[in-house]
Amino acid sequence: MAFLLFQLNSLRSRLILLVALAIAPIAVMTLVGGVREREHAIEVAEENLQRLTNLAAANEAQSIEGARQILRDLASIPDLNGDQAHCSRLLSNIQRQNPDYANLGLIQLNGDVTCSAIPSDAPVNLADRAHFRRAVHLRRFVAGGYVFGRVIRKHTINLTYPLMGENDQVKAVVFAALDLTKLDRFVADIKLPPGSLLLTADSEGRIISRKPSPDQWYGQMVWPEMRTAMSGEPGKPVLLTGPDGIERLHRFARVGNNGLSDYTVTIGIPAADITAVARRDQLLDMAALAVTVLLALLAAWFVGDVLVLRRVKRLATTANNIASGSLGARSGIVYGNEEISELARALDAMAEALQAKEQQHLNAERQLRLADQRKDEFLAMLAHELRNPLAPISAGAQLLQSGHATEAAVARTAGIIVRQVHHMTRLVDDLLDVSRVTRGLVTLTRAPLNVADVVADAVEQAEPLFQAKQQHFELSLPETPQRIEGDHKRLVQVLVNVLNNAAKYTPVGGSVKLAVRGGPGVVLLMISDSGIGMSQELRARVFELFAQADRNPDRSQGGLGLGLALVKSLVELHGGSVAADSAGEMQGSTFTITLPGGPGQHAPAAPARVAKGGGKRLRVLVVDDNVDAAQTLQLLLDASGHEVLVAHTALEALEIAQRQAPELCLLDIGLPDVSGNDLARGLRALPQTAGSTLVAVTGYGSREDRDQASEAGFDHYFVKPVDVEALLHLIAGLASPIPTT
Repeated sequence: MAFLLFQLNSLRSRLILLVALAIAPIAVMTLVGGVREREHAIEVAEENLQRLTNLAAANEAQSIEGARQILRDLASIPDLNGDQAHCSRLLSNIQRQNPDYANLGLIQLNGDVTCSAIPSDAPVNLADRAHFRRAVHLRRFVAGGYVFGRVIRKHTINLTYPLMGENDQVKAVVFAALDLTKLDRFVADIKLPPGSLLLTADSEGRIISRKPSPDQWYGQMVWPEMRTAMSGEPGKPVLLTGPDGIERLHRFARVGNNGLSDYTVTIGIPAADITAVARRDQLLDMAALAVTVLLALLAAWFVGDVLVLRRVKRLATTANNIASGSLGARSGIVYGNEEISELARALDAMAEALQAKEQQHLNAERQLRLADQRKDEFLAMLAHELRNPLAPISAGAQLLQSGHATEAAVARTAGIIVRQVHHMTRLVDDLLDVSRVTRGLVTLTRAPLNVADVVADAVEQAEPLFQAKQQHFELSLPETPQRIEGDHKRLVQVLVNVLNNAAKYTPVGGSVKLAVRGGPGVVLLMISDSGIGMSQELRARVFELFAQADRNPDRSQGGLGLGLALVKSLVELHGGSVAADSAGEMQGSTFTITLPGGPGQHAPAAPARVAKGGGKRLRVLVVDDNVDAAQTLQLLLDASGHEVLVAHTALEALEIAQRQAPELCLLDIGLPDVSGNDLARGLRALPQTAGSTLVAVTGYGSREDRDQASEAGFDHYFVKPVDVEALLHLIAGLASPIPTT
């Protein structure tokens, strides 16, 4: 047999040689694939490790951020640096409510701790502590390094915040000693592979968190190689051998940003475990390759006809072509029932699958490039749209601050600021609406509606834009009122978005038409304009997110490309559809909204009757820990002729409510002592305010927040920045008789 292997004129030797040539590319691909698989395993491990490290850093940053908020609130208490006994009781109460903190205290500038949540048998002076000196010097929140508490006898990190006095000078420092066992509570939630190591070190390299066995390592210094790696680039993977002799792959992350802390988190997993699966698969591939080669040699040894030789050559050629990247190569063999035909069929199927996967890869890469391009365009447009209103707001604020503006200039500037804030609010609302719709969080409040009422409200909102561009607007309504069932507010939003879109892309002096038509079981709203029109390519994607006509700076029409995508989603939620049509560029556009007709589609609508009556002066309680926000609401309500009472904490609000019995209460939810929801329950329990109108004015706007506020007893809910017109309309309704129908 060995002699035949070197006789190239024999059939068996040639078949063996051809089989070897055919399998050689597969062997190379197997080896290369094994190497790439191992490299891929390392890349995946590094990415997963970085995500875990970032998660650990984020969890610890959350704990530190909570401490910073508590300290900031403490520093804002006016008499905190007054009566020491009162201060100690206050800190003790806060410490009981926040068991994560081993102690809370107030340090004077000489280092003496004058009040503390945990009483001390002897005077305590912390002037030697670096975190205290840094807080006084930097005049900001400082997260200190590892400390073993002198009084509390626990492993802690001290978090400090300066208490500012007059002339922006530090007059004392409040601190919170965070129990490191509580910091580890977050770390314990992170699942790590066996043999892994997670630790957090302060700026001096002392360990403040470790998994496993944290108690044995608190306060110890990390080994020198680790200290060097921690001071390097956070996102760079590093191979380090620990004191236990295990080599691990480490990734690093800073705890918090914007100077929140100087802590560094690292997670290391054993290097041997990273490529274990890849090595096993590589061995299996090599074993499979060896078996394949053996079987091929045996087949070549026992098959000796020329026809087989020719077919094997064709297979070898095809395999070489595939290995060189020609994925369209095929064997061209007519399939039969014998083994070589099966091999040819399998090779062709493999080439077809590889070709399909390559095409999928190219398509995915193309889609990613397109998505990345749209993302970049969207971010650029978002920055542009936000800077536009910020410029007049900033200029107006500086003019008002100067004190040299005339009364007319002040009034005009205030109007400009209000308009620009409304514009920014609409941009943010569009972003939030798109987010809610794409996540399925939008719910409709359906009710029988007259289409004419929806159209009237939408036209009223769009009218200023038509007038600003001197455009002719034409409205056509059917003689018979059209009825639908839907959410009035959302349908007005749909129609306003389409009308504003038509006005934006129609030149000055152009025309916009809105026609309402009734059909069998449907209502059609057709908006046409004489604007710039749409190309066929734009018509195909006009309802996609971030789609806009010609984003070039010289043709920018503003907006974020969200309006029509939101229109499509909201119309489909109503069970309808929307379509866009255009004869081409510079030939205008037509948008057709189709909505299902409601019960009594053609029934005439009953006119509303509003009872007339004069308004009255209300006693209003404003509760907000943001002094500027509270004062702004106070000025607004004072100007409307109402008596305004202001409180910045829930306790202060309850005291005022018992004395003054306000008829209307505007409450923030995020108060420093208790939440606005608890305050609402307390006001409902007081006889003086049991029947008062409670209105939430807050930055929280999710469905869950609204439901919680409703359960707490709120009558109305406003999200910051407040729609002033809507709020004044609500207050005017409370001060006058209720409309009847």
